Amino acid sequence: MALSKNERRLRIRRRIRKKISGTAETPRLSVFRSNKHIYAQLINDEKGITLASTSSKEKEISEKKDINKTVKAKMVGNKIGEKAKESGIVSVVFDRGGYLYHGRVKALAESARKAGLKF
Repeated sequence: MALSKNERRLRIRRRIRKKISGTAETPRLSVFRSNKHIYAQLINDEKGITLASTSSKEKEISEKKDINKTVKAKMVGNKIGEKAKESGIVSVVFDRGGYLYHGRVKALAESARKAGLKF
């Protein structure tokens, strides 16, 4: 029997997480995508702490009702890039969380790159 969509994503996520981890100099940029929102975190896996986070639930992003989810993902990518710059972080390791590099995940990543993050 074939895997469900979520089981397949979790299997891919575990495979990705075996290979990458974040440090204080190059934290892991983790992406979580739900049906309505998108979340991004900068994580130091050595200490197990979140250095910065943002999501489409934040007030300045969520109060804009007439934009679609891809544009909100671009805004989240820009915001996480700004927060990383404030923390002195220049390069990150990108963790797509088992999602395909397409659509909202791609928009977030490209926006973070434009904001100054290298990965």
